[in-house]
Amino acid sequence: MKYLQTLAAACLLATALLAADEPNSDKADREVQPGVPQGKVTTGVFTESQIFPGTRRDYAVYVPAQYSAGRPASLMVFMDGPGYAKTDGAFRIPVVFDNLIHQKAMPVTIAVFVAPGTIPATKAGAKDRSNRSFEYDSLGDRYAKFLVNEFLPVALKGLNVSTDPKQRAVCGSSSGGICAFTTAWEKPDQFGKVLSHIGSFTNIRGGWAYPGLVRKTKDAPKAIKVYLHDGKDDLNNLFGNWPLANEDLSLALRYAGYDHKFVISEGGHSGNWAGQQLPSAMRWLWSDQVQ
Repeated sequence: MKYLQTLAAACLLATALLAADEPNSDKADREVQPGVPQGKVTTGVFTESQIFPGTRRDYAVYVPAQYSAGRPASLMVFMDGPGYAKTDGAFRIPVVFDNLIHQKAMPVTIAVFVAPGTIPATKAGAKDRSNRSFEYDSLGDRYAKFLVNEFLPVALKGLNVSTDPKQRAVCGSSSGGICAFTTAWEKPDQFGKVLSHIGSFTNIRGGWAYPGLVRKTKDAPKAIKVYLHDGKDDLNNLFGNWPLANEDLSLALRYAGYDHKFVISEGGHSGNWAGQQLPSAMRWLWSDQVQ
């Protein structure tokens, strides 16, 4: 047991050292570059959910300049969408997508940024109630059904998007990270790629169970490709230890034969380091779809 613990620690350290060298190489891809066509972002509000009744959520849709209605685009859905959509934030997805699509480092991809639901207050002076943990941290197919059956048909109305799961990805951070994994886990026929940043694979609403569930699929792995990122100083509290939980999931994915990558970097429970390495993550995630 001591040997295994030592080996795991050595693997974590080696990965951290490698990851620490990556951010500078991605810097240019996180900045607006001259001559690169820029996609268009539109916004909307979704209030018609029957799965999460009474909720209201903002959303935005990025359509790259290279999109043509005559050819299905790839799709990537981002939980906690406003944080990913900010062009001066940690992730800067519209800028990164503009650059990587122009370089042909990833396919022409439409991005959908969706916020967690809120339940409007009914009393004067009261605050709206967030539905985020219930939607994101819960295991099962509820949120996946919400995306596929309710939300995406509205958000993607009029757009030609591929139905091939290899061309469809989900992404999130913290509780949004485990939500992204759960969505693909429950509906691999809809989403074949997962990008999780500082994912909460801990005992908030049962997420600690995933390593065991993944190991049980060794004889028939689900057709999903998974990128996990965490910071070495991420949370360690009543609900669990985030870096160890992500490592545990990574080892389970390796055992069961999944196509996956686990990167641990500097930083704590923040998207800053993941954002700096995001272009590299996107290149890896979409590498099997680049011609």
